[in-house]
Amino acid sequence: MAITDLAELISSMSARLDPEPYVWVTGDVAPAGCAPVVTVEEAEGTTWVVPEAQARAAGAAHEFRSARITLEVHSALEAVGLTAAFARALADVGISANVVAGFHHDHIFVPWDRRDDALRALDALQASG
Repeated sequence: MAITDLAELISSMSARLDPEPYVWVTGDVAPAGCAPVVTVEEAEGTTWVVPEAQARAAGAAHEFRSARITLEVHSALEAVGLTAAFARALADVGISANVVAGFHHDHIFVPWDRRDDALRALDALQASG
């Protein structure tokens, strides 16, 4: 069952790092051979977040080499404060957070070279809850 209580969300969240890097691609169509994990439609075009290896193999121009961290807690879509809490924890150590909320989990994309720092910050947040 989805959780709405902020204290319960923070104390029970567990940050899981996806081992592969992701990049951000934009255009009229997704690059051939790429399986996006995120798709965002905007007035200026579509953005896809794809595994870096797939983008490179497709020869696709891309930006923001990032790590995907999944919070392993079933946060309700109407829950209040979780995004603010983890964004603050990451901001306090100078890490940007690009957040995508799925039906079951929140996914945070952080700079690839700061992924370990991000995990430490999220673990500290969970321990404080």
